[in-house]
Amino acid sequence: MKRKKDIMSFFQRKDKVGSETEPDGSGVERARESRESAEREQEELSIGETESEGIVEEESETDGETEAESDTPTEEPCVSTSSGPSDISKSREEPPVQPMMNIYPRTLMGDRRRSFKAAWYHIHPWLEYSKQSDSVFCYACRHFSPPKVSETVFDSKLGFNNWKKATYKQGGFAIHARSERHKQAMITWRDYQKAVKSNATLVNALNKEHNKQVQENRDYIKTIGEILLLTATQNIAQRGHGESTESDNKGNFMAILETIAKHDKTVQKRLTSIHNAKYTSKGIQNEVLSCLADMVRTKIIEEVKDSEVYSIMADETKDVKKKEQISLVLRYYFSGAVHESFLHFESADRLDAAGLTDRIIHILESHGLEYKNNLVGQAYDGASVMSGKHSGVQARIKEQAKHAFYIHCNAHCLNLVLVDTVKAIPEVGEFFSLLERLYVFTSGSYVHQKWLSIQKEMYPGAPARELQRLSDTRWACRYMALHTIMDRLPAIKRVLQDIVQEHSGDRSVEARGLLAQIDLQFIVCLVTLHKVFGEAKFLSDMLQSSSLDLSKAVDLVEALVQTLNDYRDESFFDDLWSEVLNTAEQCDTAVQPPAKRPKKLSSQFNADCVLSTVGQRSDSEREKDSFRTTLFYPVLDQMLNELNRRFSSKNCEIMTGIQTLNPTSDVFLKEKSLFPFSRMYESNIEDLGYELHQFRRILERKIQSGMQKPSSVVELALFIEPYKEVFFELFKLCKIAVSIPVSTASCERSFSALKLVKTYLRSTMSDDRLSNLGVLSIESRRAKALNLDEFADLFAKKHKNRRIQLL
Repeated sequence: MKRKKDIMSFFQRKDKVGSETEPDGSGVERARESRESAEREQEELSIGETESEGIVEEESETDGETEAESDTPTEEPCVSTSSGPSDISKSREEPPVQPMMNIYPRTLMGDRRRSFKAAWYHIHPWLEYSKQSDSVFCYACRHFSPPKVSETVFDSKLGFNNWKKATYKQGGFAIHARSERHKQAMITWRDYQKAVKSNATLVNALNKEHNKQVQENRDYIKTIGEILLLTATQNIAQRGHGESTESDNKGNFMAILETIAKHDKTVQKRLTSIHNAKYTSKGIQNEVLSCLADMVRTKIIEEVKDSEVYSIMADETKDVKKKEQISLVLRYYFSGAVHESFLHFESADRLDAAGLTDRIIHILESHGLEYKNNLVGQAYDGASVMSGKHSGVQARIKEQAKHAFYIHCNAHCLNLVLVDTVKAIPEVGEFFSLLERLYVFTSGSYVHQKWLSIQKEMYPGAPARELQRLSDTRWACRYMALHTIMDRLPAIKRVLQDIVQEHSGDRSVEARGLLAQIDLQFIVCLVTLHKVFGEAKFLSDMLQSSSLDLSKAVDLVEALVQTLNDYRDESFFDDLWSEVLNTAEQCDTAVQPPAKRPKKLSSQFNADCVLSTVGQRSDSEREKDSFRTTLFYPVLDQMLNELNRRFSSKNCEIMTGIQTLNPTSDVFLKEKSLFPFSRMYESNIEDLGYELHQFRRILERKIQSGMQKPSSVVELALFIEPYKEVFFELFKLCKIAVSIPVSTASCERSFSALKLVKTYLRSTMSDDRLSNLGVLSIESRRAKALNLDEFADLFAKKHKNRRIQLL
């Protein structure tokens, strides 16, 4: 009877729960169904008690589980449904919900409070527990029972929560597990799991095969990119005249690819495949080169944007196809150093100022560079179309970029200094003409062989030297021609003398004429110009350095001026004259002028005629003074005048401001000189004044603690960079100072690369391909550091609808 009371109280609680959970009227229906089910189970239990009377109930005090035996266990079918609480599985795609809790809710059942046990999950894997209703459900019966099958308490809406009967051998979980409906549902569930696993295995296999194919495709396209990168950085032609399978010479690209295929099965498989997706066509090559060049350009643009301020350098030249190509180079400060990075080759259809300006602006805009406020400098050569201050390129760009200060290339200025010096002194012009004639004469096949053999005879063990051709544009390089003739002048005279003695017609006549002009005046010009051009060559090399700033350039020009002024000293010319005499002696050249025929005097004046005056100088002294006044001093004076005219007075405020940031300058960090410079670039003068005061104190403390004082504007910027948030205005001025270009030598160097890339045999390449190859060749250090995995990703994203998958 006690058990009957417990059961009745249990179902009464269920009725109460049902009425509370569904107050809209459905709870009443559920309560009625629960009471009917309770009455049926009560009848079963009463029958079980009469048949199993005397059997002692065994309850474990530790877990509260009770086992009872009943001879007639049955489950009455009810309406089939997979609905239930919201916190259990909703479909068969979801696994059974089996929450693990430290303490499950306890319910008074009989004489003690009972609860669900987590250990039952392992005994009956089909169980799933609902926290909302504190009841369990059968996952298999809910989702895998046949349709239109009556439900049990384990797949009803309320579920099973009679924890006292849960572990009965003839009731609870056990009797449900033995039911035919449950067994069929379990079989169906297991079959479903096998099907899902089999399908997952198939999907995994397909995914694995797909990933394998994608990786092979990526390796292949990276091989293509790496070969093109190699040929571009080494300035090697990619394509051949014929790239078909029957061709004997398919070009460097296909030759390298086929060589790699001999050692790489992936590449060999792709090349020997019957499909035509080999990715070796000229179109694919152009796309790969475009991706690689864009990666290099992106890196440069990122550095420029990080620096904020930058300058441009531009120059134009004709390629082998007589097409005008504009070279654009960016100069900026980044990561403690000054960079001059090549950006683009652009063909120019119009060579007027408006056309060139549009091209330059178009390049800047296409790469996303802000130029109206961040462009602080522009450097070109001295051509009027570029340098014109009213309608030239520099004036037109400055109208749009107000801070873009124009700098005439200092290397070109130095070249013009030498050109004007030579033109102003006829003897020097004739001297260089004679050098050119010597080069042409010794370049002939017969004379050249004699020239080499005489050098081996006269200078055993030393390498043979060649006379240098004089450059019309690089006058500082004429120093090398002068240096070679200084070293080999005796051999030159020996060659000319031998050919004169051969009496070989025109060749001997020409040699006699050249030999007659190698006299003392020739040696004086040679020694003088060798000295002067040697100093100019050093300055020219320094001005072409990409790390040089304007303040250092000013110091170098001033040093050259000081050196030339020192050359005017009497003692220097005495040393130079000694060198002239020594060279003349080595060449067996007459130092004394030919003696004049003495005047014949009448015999009646023999006792009274004086043939010399007191203090009269010798002929050699007169010759020395003559060369000093007519050749040596004019060369120095003309060169000094040109240097002062072309370098001293230009860009006064800019040069003064940059000198203020030079630690070696006398006006270092002087407000009077720095403030006008800062106003030109719209700096905050008040903040700059505070920053200068604080920075002087910090710099003094650092120097006193043992730090070496910065020696240039670049080193000063590097010192300020860790404190750039504090000294914002000062650091910005330093970046501007080092970003203003000194020369356009980087553009000239890009023209050298242009001649290597676009040769006579490669003259039909497109402008885009030329620009991409130029970037990879000139910026080869960046190109060799590219990540080829990133290249494969970029290639896949930019060029879609591919025959091969790369992602």
